[in-house]
Amino acid sequence: MASQIKDKIKNIRELKNYTQNYLADQLGISQAAYSKIEKGITDLSFNKLEEIAVILEVNLEDILHFETDLFLNNNSEIVMTEAKNNNDLVQNLYKDKIILLEKLLNKTDLELKRYRDKFGIF
Repeated sequence: MASQIKDKIKNIRELKNYTQNYLADQLGISQAAYSKIEKGITDLSFNKLEEIAVILEVNLEDILHFETDLFLNNNSEIVMTEAKNNNDLVQNLYKDKIILLEKLLNKTDLELKRYRDKFGIF
């Protein structure tokens, strides 16, 4: 069964590590109003969908064709089954997420080092 657009937007947003607050701010609406978009409570106009695509840095077609099922196998490895049209998109989103997580880890390591230097513990 194909995902609904609201689910596709949410999945892409999460893969980009964007919060609902961030998208709401970019759209000029409240977080609660944005949440209603992802829940399917608020109907999404074509113009609003185009705005969301720009904020997510993807093409409108990428959102419309986004289909992926993620699950963990016994070795806790991510296994993906994807539609043909979004293979590159999914790979790029995961690369972006890995880069962001590596930056966060490096920043955390730096802060931990500063803490150790200041307080002389660990």
